[in-house]
Amino acid sequence: MTNKFCVKALDRSLRDVMRFHNPQCADQPFGGKVVVFGGDFRQILPVVPKGSRQDIVHAALNSSYLWNSCTMLKLTKNMRLQSTSSSSSANEVKEFSDWILNVWDGNAGECNDGEAIIPIKDDLLIKEANDPIEAIVESTYPSLHENMWVSKYFKERAILAPTNEIVAKVNDYVLSKMTVDMKDYLSSDSISKAEGYASNQEELYSTEFLNSIRCSGLPNHKIALKIGTPIMLMRNLDQSAGLCNGIILVVNQLGNHIIQATVITGTNIGHKVLIPRMSLTPSANSTLPINFQRRQFPVMVCYAMTINKSQGQSLSHVGLYLPRPFFSHGQLYVAISRVTSKKGQKILICDHDSRTLSTTENVVYKEVFENL
Repeated sequence: MTNKFCVKALDRSLRDVMRFHNPQCADQPFGGKVVVFGGDFRQILPVVPKGSRQDIVHAALNSSYLWNSCTMLKLTKNMRLQSTSSSSSANEVKEFSDWILNVWDGNAGECNDGEAIIPIKDDLLIKEANDPIEAIVESTYPSLHENMWVSKYFKERAILAPTNEIVAKVNDYVLSKMTVDMKDYLSSDSISKAEGYASNQEELYSTEFLNSIRCSGLPNHKIALKIGTPIMLMRNLDQSAGLCNGIILVVNQLGNHIIQATVITGTNIGHKVLIPRMSLTPSANSTLPINFQRRQFPVMVCYAMTINKSQGQSLSHVGLYLPRPFFSHGQLYVAISRVTSKKGQKILICDHDSRTLSTTENVVYKEVFENL
């Protein structure tokens, strides 16, 4: 039997399983079918817009009525940190891993009941920075101009920050330092003609107002790009070709209606792809008072990215830039656990006057661990 027929037979068997109905399982979750949930309660919990601590904890899976029907399997070994044969290096890996675990469960620093100030190890800190953004960029992207055409260089490093505003400032700074021509792409924004919305909304909200809207998961009205810039996809374009949300590419050509880029992460590394404009709408949980759509390239510059967006990635070099404290459960743990070795992690903490600090907040809601 050829592979083609094997795939078709497997498809048929899966459909038969999903259609299977056992009357004895009618009262069980998902009709008695086995469903696998993947996640980590010590990472960032579900986002609840303007939600309280209680709202966020109650949105977690283990607060659901389904939890009593779940069997939990724990993964206990840190596979991201690279092992080594040297005893001194092995001790360093263990020490770093133990510190990450202490941050993980809220036992680092002072007693943690939600928010606690914890010290950061000296060898992880950037202590001197006249210009914090310049310092974190030089630490994370040394010899940037010499490596701007080396795709592996961008694949294994990134700057992480708590908010989109901070990320935008870092990305704009790096772009301004690149000595190649820049091209600006402006979106076409309009009120959606969805059923149930007032017909006079187009008169109430100007185009300029729509252009000014910035929200998570939606590209900005203006995207500035240069050839050689790393970008991240914000939508699934072609899953069979590996073009999924979160994939990182490097720009090769900038056309008027299309962007050509090379894939540097995922399953199709090295493939050249074309990215078109798309009509995009805010996510369903958006707090925007209007329903609008934006026609724009579904990409964002990613010299820097938010900590939330970095979940699931493994990087050799991570610069953590903190001009403001963490504000969400598990953000610090996610940020420091992306790196594959201790020497690849650098942290820059500063106050509103750009003075460097050696402590930061760690937000851990311990009640979410109670029934694990």
